[in-house]
Amino acid sequence: MSTIVFVHAHPDDEASQTSGTMHLAARAGHRVVVVFATNGDHGDAPEDLADDETVVLRRRREAQASAEVVGTARVSWLGYADSGMAGWDQNAHDGSFHGADLDEAADRLVAVLDEEDADVLVTYDWHGGYGHPDHVKAHQVAMLAAGRAERSPRVLQSTMNRDALRLMAEAARAAGEDVDDWDPDAPMDDGNPFGTPEAELHWRVDVRAVLDVKRAALACHASQPDARGLLEMPDAHFAAFLGDEWYVEPGRPPGLTEGPLVDSFG
Repeated sequence: MSTIVFVHAHPDDEASQTSGTMHLAARAGHRVVVVFATNGDHGDAPEDLADDETVVLRRRREAQASAEVVGTARVSWLGYADSGMAGWDQNAHDGSFHGADLDEAADRLVAVLDEEDADVLVTYDWHGGYGHPDHVKAHQVAMLAAGRAERSPRVLQSTMNRDALRLMAEAARAAGEDVDDWDPDAPMDDGNPFGTPEAELHWRVDVRAVLDVKRAALACHASQPDARGLLEMPDAHFAAFLGDEWYVEPGRPPGLTEGPLVDSFG
C-alpha cells in the first residue's frame, strides 16, 4: 500500500476537488494525508461562532471532521494565513501564503513528505485551476518540495476539464437554465482560462459511486458559502459537475486514462 499526500490551499478545497479520490484511496487501504497551506482565516465567519472560537479554530475543526468522513489518516498544516483572492490587500499581509518565502514553505512540506515517506504527492495544476494566489503558490511549493524530498514522490496535479465544463454550460443554456455568463474559456483571476483542456489531461476518476461521501465532506465545511452553494445543487447537477475528478501527471505520455488511478498507486 502507498502513502498519498494531498496538498490543498484552504480547508474545504479538499472536499470539492479531491475528496472522491481520497476516499477511494483510503478505502483501498492506502494511507491518505492532507496538508493545508493556509488556515482559511479569510473565509466567512459562521453565524454560530462561539465567543471563544475563532474562524481559524472553526475551520480546523471542520477540516478534521471532513477527514474523518473521507478516511484521511492525517491532517497537517503549513501554518500560513489565507491570502484572499487575487488583488486583495491580504495578499501582502505578514504571514500570508502568497507572500511566503518559497524555499521556506517548500521545506515545511518536505518535512511532511519525509515523515510520511510519501509515494504520491497531489497538488494543483500550474495556475491553481483558476488563478487563486494561494492555489498557484501551493502548486509552486509542492513542485519544489517534490524535488527536495528524500524520496521523490510521483506527482499528480488536480484540475478541471475545461472542455467538459464548456459542454455543460452549453447544454444548460440550451435547456433554458440560468448559468449567468459562466464561460470556462474566459480569463479567470490570473488572466488564464479555467482548468485544463482535455487534450492535456491524463486521468479521469469517476467518483459517482462515492458522491455521498463527497457531499458529507462538503457538509463539514457548510459554514463557507462555496461549500453551501455546491450542496444546494440538485443531485443531477452535483453529479455532472463533481462526479469526475481530473488530474495531470507531469512526464506521462499524452492520453486520457479513465478509471484506474487509485489502482496505479500500488
